[in-house]
Amino acid sequence: MLNIVLFGPPGAGKGTQSERLKEKYGLVHISTGDVFRALNPESELGKLAKSYSDKGNLVPDEVTIEILEAEVSKHPNAKGVIYDGFPRTKAQAEALDKFLNAKGTSVSMMLSLVVPEDELKTRLIARAEVSGRKDDADPEIIQNRINTYNSSTAPVANFYIGQNKLHEIDGVGSIDDITQRLYDIIDA
Repeated sequence: MLNIVLFGPPGAGKGTQSERLKEKYGLVHISTGDVFRALNPESELGKLAKSYSDKGNLVPDEVTIEILEAEVSKHPNAKGVIYDGFPRTKAQAEALDKFLNAKGTSVSMMLSLVVPEDELKTRLIARAEVSGRKDDADPEIIQNRINTYNSSTAPVANFYIGQNKLHEIDGVGSIDDITQRLYDIIDA
């Protein structure tokens, strides 16, 4: 199985690139952000996730892990999975390893899209105009999301450095150029 952790701050292009990787390699794309947004807003889980994400904060590990495992289990015959927005903490990375090991597989690689903060803010504001996502339109929430990424999520890269699975990719340039950089790493 080809299991890719697609990593990067909000606005780095994970969703865009995931769609291309999914198509080329026949993988399942699981975006924790999309999964959280698709939860029934009236359910307890939906209300809990929304209470965190509306402020730009991370949903607690236990909740995120439970939801992710349920999503992966929906695709028992997948060739592999692109994990977009997961893991976001070391505890989630450890839980993902344990979950995949129990299925006889593991994370193949972490592809980390590296994008300067000013570019992220520009992209998120532009995305808000197209998608209508409120969390992309408010500069204060954007900054909080970036700060949360830098303090809580970016350190997850160290977990994969320790496993020799981290590959940093320049996330600036045309979408096609960035896609090709990802293909080059995967195909190597």
